[in-house]
Amino acid sequence: MSAPILTTDRAVFREALPQGGRLIGMDVGTKTIGLALCDAGWSIASPAHTVSRGKFSKDKIALAAFMDQQQVKGVVIGLPLNLDGSESPRCQASRAFARNIADLGRPILLWDERWSTQAVTRTLLEADASRARRDELVDKLAASYILQGAIDGLMAGF
Repeated sequence: MSAPILTTDRAVFREALPQGGRLIGMDVGTKTIGLALCDAGWSIASPAHTVSRGKFSKDKIALAAFMDQQQVKGVVIGLPLNLDGSESPRCQASRAFARNIADLGRPILLWDERWSTQAVTRTLLEADASRARRDELVDKLAASYILQGAIDGLMAGF
């Protein structure tokens, strides 16, 4: 069996999925994981739901079941870089999470998520969403923002 693909290189990720296929986007936080899905043709990302984090083994089983149910072929995980592009302390946690789910057998792309939460929060504020509503939506919308950026990047030049 070959080693799982875990990369920040979109060309490597794309080569691992020559037929395309549905992708899942993840905004991995300390308390929740926002999830988003895109279509098999990589054109549009949509928010799915938010998973409250608990014991990792149970979270992993739930994520695997969801990915199987949704026929997910690849994973995009937000990588929280600093504004200058350097790695933030949360990057280590995102990389560890990615390594820990790599055995689920899907290629993983770590994608720059610097502006995701801020952009989503700004949009929700402009929509006059209540604090409770923002808290309910922000993680899955951030996952959708991350995934849309990744699929736009994956489709660029092809």
